[in-house]
Amino acid sequence: MPIGMPAALASVLLLVACTPDPVQESARSRALAEARVEVLVTGAGISGANGLHFSPDGKLYVASVIGSEIVVLDPDSGAVLERLADGVDGPDDVAFNAAGDYYWTSILTGEVAGMTTTGERITAAILTPGVNPLTFSDDGRLFVAQCFFDDKLYEVDPGGVDPARLISDQLGPGCGLNGMDWGPDGRLYGPRWFKQQVVSFDVDEGDMRIEATGFQVPAAVKFDSSGVLHVLDTMAGSVIRIEGQRQTVVANLQPGLDNFAFDASDRLFVSSFVDGSVWRIEADGEATELSPGGMAHPGGIVARETDMGTELLVADLHALRGFDAATGSETFTQRNVLGVTELGSILAVAVDGPNLILNSFTDNNVRIWDPVARRNLARFDNLQMPVSAIRYGKMLLVAEHLSGQVRILEGADPGVLVTGLSAPTALLTDGDRLWVSDRGTGQVLRIGEGGRAIAPVVVGDGLAAPEGLALWRDRVLVREGESGRVFLLGGDGAELIVTLGAGSPSPSPAQPPAMVLNDIVVVGDMLYATNELDRQVVAVDLSALDPAD
Repeated sequence: MPIGMPAALASVLLLVACTPDPVQESARSRALAEARVEVLVTGAGISGANGLHFSPDGKLYVASVIGSEIVVLDPDSGAVLERLADGVDGPDDVAFNAAGDYYWTSILTGEVAGMTTTGERITAAILTPGVNPLTFSDDGRLFVAQCFFDDKLYEVDPGGVDPARLISDQLGPGCGLNGMDWGPDGRLYGPRWFKQQVVSFDVDEGDMRIEATGFQVPAAVKFDSSGVLHVLDTMAGSVIRIEGQRQTVVANLQPGLDNFAFDASDRLFVSSFVDGSVWRIEADGEATELSPGGMAHPGGIVARETDMGTELLVADLHALRGFDAATGSETFTQRNVLGVTELGSILAVAVDGPNLILNSFTDNNVRIWDPVARRNLARFDNLQMPVSAIRYGKMLLVAEHLSGQVRILEGADPGVLVTGLSAPTALLTDGDRLWVSDRGTGQVLRIGEGGRAIAPVVVGDGLAAPEGLALWRDRVLVREGESGRVFLLGGDGAELIVTLGAGSPSPSPAQPPAMVLNDIVVVGDMLYATNELDRQVVAVDLSALDPAD
């Protein structure tokens, strides 16, 4: 609740002096909406490349969790042959059975599902979130493990009739197995992300055997056509061939790799959850970027001034990326390996003097990050799905989805600034005033003045999933997540300025509706925004517009 304000008053959001009219479109706003959108940065071809598998006809199927699709690639040209999104929710891995049916795991929902060659969708199992790798045995049995949100290994009925059979619940904490494969000895092999091991299972007896050690973060295992074990080390950014006690690096890429697969000719194909890239590695070690990498999940965006000019910082879920605002050239990239590196996951970013405020609901924390020393100066854990965080006066604030609150983390007695929100999303301040967008109610609210909390005042209403906020000439701009429209708020309502890319919906109510923040920032008369689904940073020149008209 606001400091010094009764709880009953803080939770009643409609006790306001006035409520602006809902969104309206005038002739002027229609003209403004034609403002030219310039693509400043183009990122990856896939919104994070996760598990991958070859179909019986030799096409490469690539799962994308955040893209909520399976992308079918030509393994020779890299051309996108198809994007399978209908009925596919947040797939983390994909596998084919002998009949040509493909199955996938939905890590955020816990569903294991499949699509038959006749187009029938099958729900094989509903487990807990965290279902990650899956693989079929030669005789058509389906095995699924969990990682990051749970840590078990199961056998699942592909037809969805029999309940899942638990094989092991002794693989945690934090992860069971990641990318799995069958060994020539008939055992199921998989890496233990946090244990630096590759292990194998007799899936009927349940006994586990350690097969290889000495990795930084093993993320996937595969066997080539000769039955030789290969291990992907995501922290090292390498694929390693294992022959007895001998380990040989056969491919060296960037940290943040996800999975890999061999084609019929033993060419190696490697995916990256950080960069969204897919690489092809020839037998002689030559590497070709089959599907381009770069920004894979662009969300929160801020600007800061440097000696070289204005720099845009983008929260890219598994990376923090910097770009020159004038040219779009990359200034830096700092990558995160899930659960291991200090950076952590990033869905929103704010400037905090020379430092940055980072947060994500996936890590459930807020961090004060020193981008030069590349270390956390402070970390606030065990939050309730933080969506954004900001410094307001002497207070560090966080918008929490699960609690429906804007909470004080630092700078005053820890507590609640505002409660009773439906889906608090973006926070914005000009140093004196404080605003929050509520994606659930379609409102933008002013909740602070003079560095102190006030009774919420509605300054924008009737919006379709308002998310990112920015200031332009002392007025608030708001971006709708569902449509990508950007409105200028004022006493007479909301005026359409420009339409950008729409965002993706969350796969289930277990995530905030603004899963990847559709954000905007203004520098002078230049509006910059992230387009999540197109994996772009775009710029719009507002200088010809007069907000006073």
